Amino acid sequence: MPTTLLGIGYMCLGVLCLALGDALSKWLGQSYAIIQIIFFRTLISVPLVALIAHFRGGLGTLKTRRPWLHVWRGLFATGSMLCFIFGLTLLPLAEATAIAFAAPLFVTLLSLPLLNERVAPLPLMAALVGFGGVLIVVRPGGESFQWGALSLLGAALCYALLMLSARRYGYREPLWAMVFYVVLVPLLVSATLLPGVWQTPQAIHWLAFAGAGILGVGSMLFITLACRIAPAALVAPFDYTAMVWAVLLGWWFWNEAPDLWVYVGSLVIIASGSLIALHERRVAIKARPTT
Repeated sequence: MPTTLLGIGYMCLGVLCLALGDALSKWLGQSYAIIQIIFFRTLISVPLVALIAHFRGGLGTLKTRRPWLHVWRGLFATGSMLCFIFGLTLLPLAEATAIAFAAPLFVTLLSLPLLNERVAPLPLMAALVGFGGVLIVVRPGGESFQWGALSLLGAALCYALLMLSARRYGYREPLWAMVFYVVLVPLLVSATLLPGVWQTPQAIHWLAFAGAGILGVGSMLFITLACRIAPAALVAPFDYTAMVWAVLLGWWFWNEAPDLWVYVGSLVIIASGSLIALHERRVAIKARPTT
């Protein structure tokens, strides 16, 4: 199988794992505190990531000379998890997923002030149009809707900061160190806060907590593999297959039916993000040596 097709397959599989994990987190959020959900997700993720790192080069790949960088990245990840799961508890799964698609748009808009990277007019305009799509999805409504939408935008912003830090420092740090501390810090933060919110899970919920953690690592692994064996700009648009799964899972488990404007806004966001990815791919191709 060509590596490009394999990369697309890995991306789609990773996105499926992510969507299933989000659905489990939404379900668990109806009975348990967000801190407890984050604790169990990361409690399972940390040893699994360490095990993968062991077989991908040894635990020495987790060493770092920039511990504070990883602390900040871990705090961004913690904020993203907190805001996203909180938003999931207030909004239908498809709408929450659509708003979370703002993350790549934030990356484009923040590249200049934070990384001093020049942003070409085309991706800049695409990002602005994409935010128009977000506004179509985030229409004025009830109080819970507003808080849910704001929380999900906060999750997208935190995730964008996480990605921008990876772009700036990723080539200086081992890959698995970057991944490991992003799940270790949320584990430590949630473990510190856990005694105040602890509820002993029911038997079925133990399985759901474990499943959410395993699916989280699976999504991370497959998406990383996709970006390693195929151009990131080529596989990135397939991240938007999450919308398909979100609609199906929301309908199946919660009888959620997004209205027309959610679909319209989602299409605008997806088109904008895909245009940005296509532009980055063309720039990367032009930058290749001609020898």
